[in-house]
Amino acid sequence: MNKKVLIVDDDPDIRMFNASIVEDCGCTPIEAPNGEEGLKIIKKGPPDLVILDVLMPKQNGLRLYRELKTNKSLLGIPVIILSGIAKRTFLRSQKALTEFGDKAVPEPESYLEKPVEPDELAREIKKFLS
Repeated sequence: MNKKVLIVDDDPDIRMFNASIVEDCGCTPIEAPNGEEGLKIIKKGPPDLVILDVLMPKQNGLRLYRELKTNKSLLGIPVIILSGIAKRTFLRSQKALTEFGDKAVPEPESYLEKPVEPDELAREIKKFLS
């Protein structure tokens, strides 16, 4: 059975780019335009991997990442953050949310900055799904 990879990004071109790489890796891509829709999909049937953008409308990637890393039923889903913001900025945002009373969360297993080379994303996907 093919592994399912959820791609959560508000940019349809990036979703299409990522989906083609996921397919090249022999996996089935599932797409969501924001964190809110992504979480609905995850709760219906957890994917094997999530590729997550940070800056999106509705529920952003910061909140969805926190949900994935604090909800006991979702903890096992690996996440690749693929964002246009620097990792250092992402980590500062997570720290700020923790200081305002949210639970602490671990650093992402993988953090790639846009634009990403196709072979680099493919390597990360295979690393988590092999």
